[in-house]
Amino acid sequence: MPTILAKLPDDLRGELKDPLGPIYTDTEALLADAGDSIVAVGDMVTYHLLQADRRPDVALVDGKTKRERVEREVAEAIDGFDERLDAVNPPATLTDELLEALADALDSDGTTVITVEGEEDLAALAAVVAAPDGAAIVYGQPDEGMVLATVDDDLRAECRDLLEAMESDYERIADILSD
Repeated sequence: MPTILAKLPDDLRGELKDPLGPIYTDTEALLADAGDSIVAVGDMVTYHLLQADRRPDVALVDGKTKRERVEREVAEAIDGFDERLDAVNPPATLTDELLEALADALDSDGTTVITVEGEEDLAALAAVVAAPDGAAIVYGQPDEGMVLATVDDDLRAECRDLLEAMESDYERIADILSD
């Protein structure tokens, strides 16, 4: 059974509505601005990248978009990764299981899809903390498009602060993500 290491309290939800980078509606334009390393958080983002012939290095999917099951075409298109990992992660949380899968995927030489039972939304914050400088963390902004968060020290510090502000064991999170 996974251990919950961070839980999003209701009073912090508003802070997460602001995107961590520019919003794109055109996948090709996003890819032109993204670096070599891409972490995709969400089924629709992963699908759009794959449709543009760019397999993310790491993709986190949960079979849902806006809390509804994704269409069969989307689910079936998310395929062809070198490795597949599974993680349990309840909504509005980050578990040790998800963070360990993310850390393993980032260390892998191939491409990895992490299938999440629950919800993967908060994984973007952890990905920013764990990914190297210049990596592109791409996630969906509901009804707006795809956010391109390019990792640097300032963004990493912002995401670390958000994780620490949650009901969290940040020391354990940092330990998992830095191994």
